[in-house]
Amino acid sequence: MTPTARDPQMLKGILPVLVVALLTEHESYGYELVTRLQEAGLEDIAAGTVYPVLTRLEREGHISSRLVASPSGPARKYYLPTAAGAEHLERSAADWRHLTRTVERVLARIIPTTEEPS
Repeated sequence: MTPTARDPQMLKGILPVLVVALLTEHESYGYELVTRLQEAGLEDIAAGTVYPVLTRLEREGHISSRLVASPSGPARKYYLPTAAGAEHLERSAADWRHLTRTVERVLARIIPTTEEPS
């Protein structure tokens, strides 16, 4: 499947939520997280987009990090959500779901919904 061009501003708003959600499943280091985002459907996401999000989330107290020695090079910085990050994820997910329902209702008035094959 070829990735479609998306408005970077749309991704900018939801990417921190996706990062914390994936880290909630299990801790990851930066490059691993980029790979997980790509596997989740953001095929065109770059490390240069994800690392500033990790830095900001850590500065805001939503994730914490720890250095782990790597057998194949320098130590890796692993990230995991904090309690504040988990709370923020719950609120953000609820806000996102409310927003997407609203957008879908408005768009459905003029653009028919097409289901993508699974």
